[in-house]
Amino acid sequence: MITRRTLMAAAGLAMGGLVAIPASAQETVKIGLILPMTGPFASTGRQVEAGVKAYMALNGDTVAGKKIEVVLRDDGGVADQTRRIAQELVVNDGAKMLMGFGLTPLAMSVAPVLNQAKIPAIITSATTSAIMPQSQYYARTSMGGPQSAVPVATWAVQNNLKKVVTLVSDYGPGIDIEQGFTNQFKKEGGTIVEAIRVPLANPDFAPFLQRVRDAKPDAVFAFVPAGIGAQFMKQYVDRGLADAGIKLIATGDVTDDDLLNGMGPAAKGVITGHFYSTLHDSPENKAFVAQVKKANNNMRPNFMGVGGYDAMTLAYMALKKTNGDTDGTKLIEAMKGATWISPRGPIAIDPATRDIVQDIYMREVKEVNGELYNVEFATFPKIKDPNAK
Repeated sequence: MITRRTLMAAAGLAMGGLVAIPASAQETVKIGLILPMTGPFASTGRQVEAGVKAYMALNGDTVAGKKIEVVLRDDGGVADQTRRIAQELVVNDGAKMLMGFGLTPLAMSVAPVLNQAKIPAIITSATTSAIMPQSQYYARTSMGGPQSAVPVATWAVQNNLKKVVTLVSDYGPGIDIEQGFTNQFKKEGGTIVEAIRVPLANPDFAPFLQRVRDAKPDAVFAFVPAGIGAQFMKQYVDRGLADAGIKLIATGDVTDDDLLNGMGPAAKGVITGHFYSTLHDSPENKAFVAQVKKANNNMRPNFMGVGGYDAMTLAYMALKKTNGDTDGTKLIEAMKGATWISPRGPIAIDPATRDIVQDIYMREVKEVNGELYNVEFATFPKIKDPNAK
């Protein structure tokens, strides 16, 4: 079951006091789920929570003889709150695992807590490559940002898009993705005409898109966070890039499944690379999508939702492997090398980096039964984050 707890004061809580309650005393295993449920990133929290609930609805709330209780806490997308909540969950609530973390700074903020308490944290959303080396107790079921960019670069050159302008949001994931695309694109023989970085806060894409049009590339490769994909798409059309024959290629964040229908006809034909589409054709995905829609007023699950679903899968797999032992070091060891069939397809946790290895799909936005979807048409199997160490 998922319970909501009010924020509790953390005064006097010393890092040295982060000692977990002995496993032998626990019939219930608590998993702390830390998400931005309010504020500008609330859609991420909503999707991840839906994925977590969907897994438990389909697989039950017991594993290895232990009852699972998910304690959901809202960090509002503020890193200081994330770290404080993580401390409270470990010390006051006796959480044996943490998961969530909607943004890179939020995930990074809990590394000292994990290292002191020696408990695992499963990252459902944040993608920056630099997160994982900060603690040996991280595992990730979202992605490393460059994972989706590398196949797009290969596909572009294969399809005669050899002169490209890159346009990314100017923060950690954007820079990772820009680097991943650029390195692979040049390796394949392509030319980067110009590299543009757009401020993350309140972006107006129009002047940057005009620079793209003036450069006359074959295509523009874009990454912007999911919530502003619609704004980017509208300005791409308004500035006449499509009319000028400049192809739009991107990571899947730009055509977020949850928001895609609201983008309208401008999104049709956009080519993206990503690890998940709501329309992915598998029995696992059909069950996942049906459960999320049933429980969330017909909401489409997106890549954040499947990150939450797979975080719970990994938590259950680890507990099965340890026979219910909640020692944090044993749990993170049990996660290494795990493989399963996700709603997104086959995935694995790299035993060396604890990061996800997954298929990346090339997709085209098409209308299917009156709605817009990311329709998969090619697969790049078993892609790792090229920055993983």
